[in-house]
Amino acid sequence: MSERFTKSAARNIFYGGSIFFFVVFVALTAHSHWYMVNISTDSATLNENVIRGKHVWEKNACINCHTLLGEGAYFAPELGNVWVRYGGKDDPKAAREGLIAWIQSMPTGIEGRRQMPHFDLTDQELNDLVDFLEWTSRINTQKWPPNDAG
Repeated sequence: MSERFTKSAARNIFYGGSIFFFVVFVALTAHSHWYMVNISTDSATLNENVIRGKHVWEKNACINCHTLLGEGAYFAPELGNVWVRYGGKDDPKAAREGLIAWIQSMPTGIEGRRQMPHFDLTDQELNDLVDFLEWTSRINTQKWPPNDAG
């Protein structure tokens, strides 16, 4: 038996390894897609209000300051769990009113504090944005963010 590493052996290892890792890559991609569609996203409650709220989020470039489920800028708080922080699980009406009041009261003018710009949002846009934030709070993020503080 030869102890030499031949060209054909190297070629077989290369092709075999390439095929193996390509198959693993495709399987993991398919699993990620399946998980996002079937497990993590609450597609049953995805409605027109939530879609319009996402458009308000995009139109006002909220992601330029905030993060949403870990994506975005880190200038302002994470908003993927803002519904939970405002008590939406226990009292949805109070959470909705609190979030709308917070958005409308910005900027507060407190010296030395980061200020959210004032957005002239209609009542419909405010309600749609809160619906979108409520919907994102129901996404199974596998315990992200790690605390409720955002």
